[in-house]
Amino acid sequence: MAGPLPLGDPAPADGRLPHDLPIDPTVPFSAYLHIPFCSVRCGYCDFNTYTSSELRGAKQEDYASTLISEIELARRVMSDAGAVRPMDTVFFGGGTPTLLPAGDLARMLGAATEAFGLVDGAEVTVEANPDTVTPEVARTLADAGVTRMSVGMQSAVPHVLATLDRTHRPENVRTAVAAAKDAGLAVSVDLIYGAPGESLADWEASIDAALDLESDHISAYALIIEDGTKLARQIRRGEVPTPDDDLQADMYELADARLAAAGFEWYEVSNWSRSLDQRSRHNLAYWRGSDWWGFGPGAHSHVAGLRWWNVKHPAAYAQRLAASESPAAGTERPDAESRMLERILLLSRIREGIATSELPPERRERVAGLIADGLVDASAAVRGRVQLTLRGRLLADAVVRELTD
Repeated sequence: MAGPLPLGDPAPADGRLPHDLPIDPTVPFSAYLHIPFCSVRCGYCDFNTYTSSELRGAKQEDYASTLISEIELARRVMSDAGAVRPMDTVFFGGGTPTLLPAGDLARMLGAATEAFGLVDGAEVTVEANPDTVTPEVARTLADAGVTRMSVGMQSAVPHVLATLDRTHRPENVRTAVAAAKDAGLAVSVDLIYGAPGESLADWEASIDAALDLESDHISAYALIIEDGTKLARQIRRGEVPTPDDDLQADMYELADARLAAAGFEWYEVSNWSRSLDQRSRHNLAYWRGSDWWGFGPGAHSHVAGLRWWNVKHPAAYAQRLAASESPAAGTERPDAESRMLERILLLSRIREGIATSELPPERRERVAGLIADGLVDASAAVRGRVQLTLRGRLLADAVVRELTD
């Protein structure tokens, strides 16, 4: 199971927003739809997901209708607050969204579109397990308005997939990508590096396999060992080795070099795209602090600086909505200093970086030291922006600490 929810303050049962919330109608609005179902729990996963044996009181076949109830509640809440705007991006994440019938995903997207509308050229992404994507699924999603599919490849090497408890067949990644492309969808491929026992040669093979798919976008995330996961317990018992930080750094540098040579450009520490148009606009909305409503159990929302999060279990989520109550479990409104620190954390990770003028005055003088250490680009700093070098991307957390502590 995922870790505990934040504490926060009690959320109002009707979901209403505070009357003094500074709504800005020009801020982009997005929707995240959480699909919390998986056929198998991966050993490294700390997300709020459930296998069939863990549902207890909730049914997958009822889920679309339940989530649509939250969409209807969100429309009322946002309308009352004068905050209704068309969605710039929609993202179906999980879990495994494609475990649900494609028609259910289409119904949820249709309900969200009816409630809020979509801007022209909106980005609508569905995460997918390679084994669950067929030409029929891809066509149904495209016909419903989906524009992009994010395929969970993770690795091309069988023993690495086994360590991660990924059950998909590597050859089905190509089949899924082809089905998505044939349906007219843009394609992103997700990779994970640094699994116990994964060599640099293994990682190179996965990069080559991902490039061979000719996708539009590639994400490559370093494996993080989360407390409470199966993989954390295996490492603690000495059954598998602890991931090596130096090896992970070598893997990142290899990925960046190979992707750049293939025409990809990094735009966030763990994300590369072939062009500006193929960046994940939904993820950029998070990093830039836009507004979004997160639908589904455990989903988090952010509107005008207010955050709230839903109850975690699908059964509790369904019970709240069946009683015409908000599924929100808690809420918080960070103060100006907390928001500033988070903005530095998020914006420093993207290619454009953060304007030096946004840093606290007492921290601006530290930029020179970061340049001297090779962590921040000197020419960008002359233009008034803090942008990470390759070395800075490897040590992004250290840069943030220097700019915020």
